Amino acid sequence: MAKDRFHESVKTALIKEGWTITSDPLIIRIDRVRLEIDLAAEKVFAAEKDGRKIAVEVKGFMNPSAIYDFHAALGQFLNYRLGLQMTDPLRNLYLAVPVDIFNDFFQERFVQVAILQHRLSIITYDPDLEEVIEWKN
Repeated sequence: MAKDRFHESVKTALIKEGWTITSDPLIIRIDRVRLEIDLAAEKVFAAEKDGRKIAVEVKGFMNPSAIYDFHAALGQFLNYRLGLQMTDPLRNLYLAVPVDIFNDFFQERFVQVAILQHRLSIITYDPDLEEVIEWKN
């Protein structure tokens, strides 16, 4: 599977925030179904024994139709979240979205309702600065 254009930017942004990349990509196998999530990362906090585990699906929204990209991203997110629930239920899934796309297209009412209804967790990132801007749960 081809990596998103901004894959390395998000990976660098997570590392800057203290995350350790544990899989690139994270492969999930459920019987004959194979899922491939862009990144897996872990962060151990001094006060916690186990720390946090996440998986991140990186999207750049580069097609002329943002709604087409959103359909694809939402479908992947829902399938990947189900796969994680079946195999690694303590790992939280995030959709990584460029901050400019989030501040524009993701503010549309339809998209906002979809985010709420499907409980999307989102990381907004700046691909040029290679930084996470905000975590949205």
